[in-house]
Amino acid sequence: MGNRFQVKDRFADGAQYIDGQLRSGTSGQSHTVVDPATGDEVLTYELAGTADVDEAVAAAKRAFPGWSGATPGERSDALHRLAAVLAEQAEDFAYAESLQCGKPIKLSTEFDVPGTIDNTAFFAGAARHLQGQAAAEYSGDHTSYVRREAIGVVGSIAPWNYPLQMAAWKILPAIAAGNTIVLKPAELTPLTSLMFAQAAKEAGLPDGVINIVTGAGREAGEHLVGHPDVVMTSFTGSTAVGKRVAEIATATVKRLHLELGGKAPFLVFDDADLEAAAHGAVAASLINTGQDCTAATRAYVQRPLHDAFVSRVAELMESVRLGDPFAPTTDLGPLVSHAQRDRVAGFVERARAYATVVTGGEIPAGDLAGGAYYRPTLIAGAAQDSEVVQSEIFGPVLVVLPFDTDDEGIALANDTPYGLAASAWSRDLYRANRATREIKAGCVWVNDHIPIISEMPHGGYKASGFGKDMSTYSFEEYTQVKHVMYDNTAVAEKDWHRTIFGDRP
Repeated sequence: MGNRFQVKDRFADGAQYIDGQLRSGTSGQSHTVVDPATGDEVLTYELAGTADVDEAVAAAKRAFPGWSGATPGERSDALHRLAAVLAEQAEDFAYAESLQCGKPIKLSTEFDVPGTIDNTAFFAGAARHLQGQAAAEYSGDHTSYVRREAIGVVGSIAPWNYPLQMAAWKILPAIAAGNTIVLKPAELTPLTSLMFAQAAKEAGLPDGVINIVTGAGREAGEHLVGHPDVVMTSFTGSTAVGKRVAEIATATVKRLHLELGGKAPFLVFDDADLEAAAHGAVAASLINTGQDCTAATRAYVQRPLHDAFVSRVAELMESVRLGDPFAPTTDLGPLVSHAQRDRVAGFVERARAYATVVTGGEIPAGDLAGGAYYRPTLIAGAAQDSEVVQSEIFGPVLVVLPFDTDDEGIALANDTPYGLAASAWSRDLYRANRATREIKAGCVWVNDHIPIISEMPHGGYKASGFGKDMSTYSFEEYTQVKHVMYDNTAVAEKDWHRTIFGDRP
């Protein structure tokens, strides 16, 4: 990386971005962003309190009439400028993302940042296509059409695993549709959300359209969700916290969008390309150090391929290079925190009582001992109802189980509360197509696992939540649909009036 900005200088005025300005929080509590690769302090800042949330919502409310009243073309132009600013600052964004999260720089540079730029460019175009149903005379005597209107101030909460991309996924469809937003990023990883809001100002978006409040979930987050001037909440995070968000939001009859946990199955039929499936499983289980709600976590492998799959995946996992996130050769960085690493290690240690840890399952020593590192881990022999199969671990851990019949494999794939993502591996078109129909998940890949694109929706089934991020489908979350109906007859005494009063001639 080249000219790395100084984080403490960049955010010397605080880690709240309200009405176009950085400022300090007023909760009286501070928080330290830590580099998970070293344990070193990156930034200590004052957390947002309820008063900061109130100010941010008020700023968004003031900005709403002007922004929602802008033409689709004007909003589109602003987002195109934002995409250009993000591209100009791509190196700084990649550096900040890797610094606060521990992501390998090649992941930040080749996935997180370009994905966010592409998403911004997509919504710049989509802003011009907020269309309703074509006008027509459905009743015979009236012309009907559908308007899509912005709904108001959106209060969103984003997680720590993909801070930049999740900020974009929350902000972009909301503002492309004409809404204004207050986003609460995770306290652990606020840097790139704040930078995104600053980039929007540089691109000419009006103050108040995007506001960032960085505070604790129980104080700032719950106050944002319950705020009477917030008309919609979008939350990405754990299912347990999602339930709490839903309780608060429904108390004030808010629109609600939830993208929650996942436990993605990786279903390998006996005619699959073994080498492709093994490589795909390693990449899909280890992306972002496994801290991905769509990551492959449960590999179900038809019995004829099972042993060879376990052997090959273990071999590939052992070749994965852990190291400094800023080294170009590093494949796997630390988890986001030592607490998260210890949580993952706890799952693996408990699993030793009922399953086999084929490879990994340890905290590395030596130069990496000070960071939140954990070796890529493969577990075999676990039962379907065991903790490592049913619970979201959120770390670099893959569990492999065998199955015999196609019916059994699909049933096992569906046998968790979650339904966010899945993949099926087969050379047989009909077999794979059946899996895409019958696996209950918001996304099913065939012979791949993980790729996402701006044009296609992302969202889950069952305990993984509801609603869609990305794509024009996301406008279903962020717009109000209004039916407008014109009388075409110019008749004062309409025939249907006689069903209410008077007699027919």
